[in-house]
Amino acid sequence: MSPVDPETALALSLQQGRCRDPFSHLGPHTDTVSGLTTLRVYLPGATAVVARARQSGEPLVELANCGGEGLFVGRLPGAAGADYKLDVGYGGHRETLEDPYRFGPWLGDIDVWLLAEGRHHRPWQKLGAHLVLVAGVAGAAFAVWAPHAQRVSVVGDFNGWDGRRHPMRWRVECGVWEIFLPGVGAGALYKFEIVDAQGQCSVKADPYARRSEGPPGNAAWVCEGALAPDGSTPGDSPQRPAPDHGTAPIAIYEVHAGSWRRPGGQMPDWDYLAATLVPYAADLGFTHIELLPVSEHPFYGSWGYQPTGLYAPTARYGSPEALRRFIATAHAAGLKIILDWVPGHFPADAHALARFDGTALYEHADPKEGFHRDWNTLIYNFGRNEVRNFLVGNALFWVEQYGVDGLRVDAVASMLYRDYSRPAGEWVPNRDGGRENYEAINFLRETNDILHREAAGVVTLAEESTAFPRVTGPTAHGGLGFDYKWNMGWMNDTLAYFALDPMYRRWHHERITFAMMYAYSEHFVLPLSHDEVVHGKGSLLGKMAGDPWQKRANLRALYGLMWAFPGKKLMFMGCELASPTEWNHDAELDWGLLQDPAHAGVQRLVRDLNHAYRTHPGLHARDSDPGGFGWIHADDRDNSVFSFMRYGHAEHEHLAVVCNLTPVPRDAYRIGVAHGGAWRECMNTDSAHYGGTNAGNHGRVEAEPVPMHGQPWSLSLHLPPLAVIWLAPESAA
Repeated sequence: MSPVDPETALALSLQQGRCRDPFSHLGPHTDTVSGLTTLRVYLPGATAVVARARQSGEPLVELANCGGEGLFVGRLPGAAGADYKLDVGYGGHRETLEDPYRFGPWLGDIDVWLLAEGRHHRPWQKLGAHLVLVAGVAGAAFAVWAPHAQRVSVVGDFNGWDGRRHPMRWRVECGVWEIFLPGVGAGALYKFEIVDAQGQCSVKADPYARRSEGPPGNAAWVCEGALAPDGSTPGDSPQRPAPDHGTAPIAIYEVHAGSWRRPGGQMPDWDYLAATLVPYAADLGFTHIELLPVSEHPFYGSWGYQPTGLYAPTARYGSPEALRRFIATAHAAGLKIILDWVPGHFPADAHALARFDGTALYEHADPKEGFHRDWNTLIYNFGRNEVRNFLVGNALFWVEQYGVDGLRVDAVASMLYRDYSRPAGEWVPNRDGGRENYEAINFLRETNDILHREAAGVVTLAEESTAFPRVTGPTAHGGLGFDYKWNMGWMNDTLAYFALDPMYRRWHHERITFAMMYAYSEHFVLPLSHDEVVHGKGSLLGKMAGDPWQKRANLRALYGLMWAFPGKKLMFMGCELASPTEWNHDAELDWGLLQDPAHAGVQRLVRDLNHAYRTHPGLHARDSDPGGFGWIHADDRDNSVFSFMRYGHAEHEHLAVVCNLTPVPRDAYRIGVAHGGAWRECMNTDSAHYGGTNAGNHGRVEAEPVPMHGQPWSLSLHLPPLAVIWLAPESAA
């Protein structure tokens, strides 16, 4: 058998997509001994190629077609160097092209080093696709991490989705493949074609895509930069004060963007939500809007909790620029934005991260570590530098590039424990034989440390449902470094209590009082979230005990208690309407309920609770201080009445809170207070304004010098049925 000449062998390897190192062969290469420069280009379908001088257009050399496989070879004049363009004939037409294989590397030495170390805090600045100018030529630079691939190509609408045309440069130092493609502009669609370690070819979406075409497609857009030319943050970059766990009033409106409102029955976009949702939430007195995950996700019914494109806002609601406008509009209205963030798991869709280069790259190879039974998803390998870098960088990306004010981290408990939702024998212990996931713990600490250092004032919130210690403790003292933790215990106990027939509540009194046993162990948010109104759980209204009137009264009392209790507040959209049905992500909220005065009254109550909460320092000024709360009478089981004080820093900031959680009105119910004078009923959930019976104290109540509950003064009150009242010294009302 006669030997195959090198050019034919190269042509064959390019034709078959087996050339691992195209930059060693394609483009101009000068022999150090002879000084001669050989130019090779690979252009499937081309019939003739001429290299021309860039400035004059004069022909430098006509390249010879080697074997008809699309490989053209010629020798450049010594002085020409890399200063050429390609004049390419395709049978009936010709076009002028830049040769991508004449350009040097896109990644600098520092980038390569930091990516390999997992310490590139802003990996999105180099990985993915970026519009750049290289040696005076405009185009797009592409880079993707796939260390075990045999070959990676950029494919897109600019090259006929042909993986033979643009195989990438292999950067062995960090496992990244890269290439600069001249002439590729904004709006081009692209993916990566990967020949994996086993020789199998697949097409993958870009993990660092900053804009997606959206389902059912999964290509990425080459988009105008989210970066200013110097790498700084563009657009709206709010100056955030440092989180103040002890004093800041925080009332969060949790929203699923696709089902809040649907104009004309259609999916809303960010501009519509900026014009409607923002003023609505501001009018209701909320301080924050929390958005369920907005990263790209193929299955709408996952609500965003099955993301495949962590760096790309979902295309369902519009462009990245539209999301930035929405956030800027919220900031202008005095609202802050929190995003749900999902670093704990990812779906196994073939086009996305799963076995990205033919190996368990982002995930663990062992399903005992790398597979979530609850959600049929894969688990990130938090111990891998590049994976940790991908996730930490993503957290900073949303804060810096979109101006968001906080991240609520989903399913933290599932990350902290190796045996989470796993039977014995089906999980891998840590190095000490325990159940704690050290790698995930370190990842969460690193994320919080970097966010708080690089983006001062941003807040992080953990959805964490166990007794894991110091979730909101500083990392320097062994904590996880979150600013707040969702108080799932309070939520479960409180909803269970309100579901009870009032006749039986006296035997479950501690479901309300127990929360104060641990209220200051963490910085808490009290959540009534989307998780409580889905999957057959019914609506909040439906959970309440009693007939329709009692259900609404119970719901109003729940809100009155919640807004007076220590902790920040979170309410899912629609709960302010007292919706009788659980949330449906395929429809908008039932805004017609507001035609019913009973439902409109609940909405008015939520508005007034928010504004009163923000107005009265006693309800928030000492949230992290045990001295900011005191029981007046915690043990009135027989009457199912709870009474407590919220203390501000001054006497006029104090509030007394009394909860009568039976349908029996109570006359001359006496509570002790620390000082005399008039106290004004500043909140009554039984007010006719909110749909109640309008029982109560109707204005001023004079304290009497009758000792009660260890205090020298007391108030004689009328307690409305299934209601909560707040009383403030008259000067504070």
